[in-house]
Amino acid sequence: MQRIAKFHKVSFQQFEKDWKDTFAGSNSVEIQNIYDTLRLPQRATAGSAGYDFYAPISFTLHPRETIKIPTGIRAEMQEGWVLSLYPRSSLGFKYRLQLNNTVGIVDSDYFYSDNEGHIFAKITNDAKEDKTLYMKQGEGFLQGIFLPFGITEDDEVAAKRNGGFGSTNTQ
Repeated sequence: MQRIAKFHKVSFQQFEKDWKDTFAGSNSVEIQNIYDTLRLPQRATAGSAGYDFYAPISFTLHPRETIKIPTGIRAEMQEGWVLSLYPRSSLGFKYRLQLNNTVGIVDSDYFYSDNEGHIFAKITNDAKEDKTLYMKQGEGFLQGIFLPFGITEDDEVAAKRNGGFGSTNTQ
């Protein structure tokens, strides 16, 4: 197996800023406790393609509710690779848990962005039945799969990323 990437935590300063932006009213002591318990993504078995991302806090998601979660994680990867993010399969099956952007795409240069490449997940419980998701802190809720990608023969893009999430919108 080719080793092409490594997960890191974002700095505490970045995590605290993003956490307060997402969960207003949080204090620095609570945020430090959450940060200290963050686990880097890992595979559950040797045959797993996906790296499980773990919930930094416990949360409840009723049908048609949405939550945005700063994971505290960033991914350093070789050029020519992308990290694709999906809800864990069992959560999609049981609760129709969905990422609001359908599939999260983390580019290799996102690691160097202004927000340290901080990966967020905005998820919705899209269950049509009355199925409430109870996620405990430390349980896997998201999975990331590294995939190679190609470019066209006439590709001449030389632009560099200079911002965080959504910063490459050129329209």
